[in-house]
Amino acid sequence: MKHPYLRAYMAGIVAPTAFLLVVLTAFTLARFVFDVPVPLERVIVFPMALIPNLFGAWNMLYVALGSGRRLSIGAHGALLPFVLIPLGLTLGTVLGVIRIDQDGVRAFSAVTVPFVRFVFVLPIVVIVYYLVWKYIVGFLNDLAGVE
Repeated sequence: MKHPYLRAYMAGIVAPTAFLLVVLTAFTLARFVFDVPVPLERVIVFPMALIPNLFGAWNMLYVALGSGRRLSIGAHGALLPFVLIPLGLTLGTVLGVIRIDQDGVRAFSAVTVPFVRFVFVLPIVVIVYYLVWKYIVGFLNDLAGVE
């Protein structure tokens, strides 16, 4: 098999790239058609560039671990939010669009998400990532011949 890591990278970026096209379409409609006043254009470029690349790199790591030492692909993918969330919070804090205080996480100095919501949302995110990796990325890995 030629270029297994390139194949793994390409199989990994498909799902988030397709999803982000839907998100960008919804954002464009909300911002420019319905005049929603949330200034997401300041930070939407970073997730669109970073998340697909991290999915691809995470899938390359999965392939590099080999079949004897790795978790199932779903469990491997379910670990990715534990990398993405701290990375996103750090990047948002450095860029000045996210502030973490005693009330929760404040984005754009307008929206505050209490810490309690993260307790309920995190398991849902992990489950979604598990399913995406098990059924979509796993299928694409099989299709690309990298399993």
